[in-house]
Amino acid sequence: MDILTGPPVAGTEADTLVGALERNRRTFAWKCGGLDSAGLNKQHPPSTVTLGGLLKHLALVEDEYFTRRLLGKELGAPWDSADWDADPDWEWHSAADDSPDELMALWEASVERSRAAVAEVLANGGVDQLAQWTGRGGESPSLRYILVDLIEEYARHTGHADLIRESIDGLTGEGIPEA
Repeated sequence: MDILTGPPVAGTEADTLVGALERNRRTFAWKCGGLDSAGLNKQHPPSTVTLGGLLKHLALVEDEYFTRRLLGKELGAPWDSADWDADPDWEWHSAADDSPDELMALWEASVERSRAAVAEVLANGGVDQLAQWTGRGGESPSLRYILVDLIEEYARHTGHADLIRESIDGLTGEGIPEA
């Protein structure tokens, strides 16, 4: 599986799921790339969502699902210092205080941790393996479920990013841009 081209046309289940997630990550990064603070903080009314907020939110989602839920490890900085009770949407609001380089680095580091977590779990079995975390219903999701959930999360937020980015500089497109 090549993370630059997306999922194989007739690959294994794991390669197809991971490839679809990687395609979504790459498209999302393209939509957020090359912008200054003003660009990353621009809203597309009536929504208050920004590309910077999306970057920080998806960095949190990556760490939450693959580090905390899948592997059962505690989250590190900056997540461990946020007052989630006082501001459950902290990542969305605090992104305005971060530089474009900080936001992209945070997201990229989260993605790298996620890739390592998925590789570790796949090396010890397959997509049927259960996460260390147990949900409200008393069940632990499989790696398959987590991958599908993240594919959906990226697809939805890349749609938001499409609209915001087009309003900034007219950039449009879908799929995987040329490397």
